Amino acid sequence: MFKILGTGHCLPERTVTNDELSTFLDTSDEWISKRTGIKVRHVITDETLSGLAASAASGALEMSGVRAEELDLIIATTGSAEKTVPGIGCMVQKLIGASCPAFDISSACSGFLMALDVATAFFKSGRVKKMLVVSAENMTRFVDWTDRSTCVLFGDGAGAVVLGEGDNLLAIKMHTHGDFDTVGINGPKGNSPFETVDRPERNSCTFMNGQETYKYAVGAMSDDLVEVAALAGISVEDIRHIVPHQANLRIIMATQSKLKIPMERFCTGIEFLGNTSSASEPIVLDIENRKGRFKEGDIVAFTAFGGGLTDGGAIYRW
Repeated sequence: MFKILGTGHCLPERTVTNDELSTFLDTSDEWISKRTGIKVRHVITDETLSGLAASAASGALEMSGVRAEELDLIIATTGSAEKTVPGIGCMVQKLIGASCPAFDISSACSGFLMALDVATAFFKSGRVKKMLVVSAENMTRFVDWTDRSTCVLFGDGAGAVVLGEGDNLLAIKMHTHGDFDTVGINGPKGNSPFETVDRPERNSCTFMNGQETYKYAVGAMSDDLVEVAALAGISVEDIRHIVPHQANLRIIMATQSKLKIPMERFCTGIEFLGNTSSASEPIVLDIENRKGRFKEGDIVAFTAFGGGLTDGGAIYRW
């Protein structure tokens, strides 16, 4: 399948603390921290999402020693693109100086894992030797900043990995459970004079049923880790590091408790990132990779869930 040759990430310069949010929301640092684990998040101001994605990609390329011209394919993931067309993948291709095909995947917070799953098919077919996966999200554009239950959760950022030929991916499995109501982002209203369909009041804003999302997330992440571990021929106890989607620290802790895996094996950054949707895993992966956390031969697991509803897991040997 493939191996990871390099990782990268890029965050907006501006940060917003819980205390700052409490100046215009009926909330507090204690309320947010207790329920989510989030203390601060990065937000886009004068940056562009494509610029963040290109910077993350450049960091991954530099680490890998791969030149942009050597890439055979770029897969980008986002649910919050700055443009409907062109896709973020096309924009990154231009910005980094690549010439390969590029396309986007929209699979909410599971997008990074979905892209890795798609990547396996390209490597198996022999159509690619080097590939870039970049996940970039501008979630703060798509929240209702008067709704304290959702707007405090999200942040912006981009993460990327460069993939090459190898057999380090041991197992990967994705799931979809069609659902329109639990969590999502409404599309733009548009201005067609022929439409008669009623649109939601808060167009283009994130909506979430918190209790249902929590129950689904804990069950999905724990079940997916057990499933992919079995597919890889290992037990969950063999997993050295887990890189989970960073949605809510309570969800991660509940998953840890259910699986009885030591909490120190979970890579977390939600306290200073917030929920960066599909970008959360590659961002945290790069942060921990640059700290030297992962050693050759370590078993690293990924798990994610998101609107759709989508979820999945993967087992990777570092």
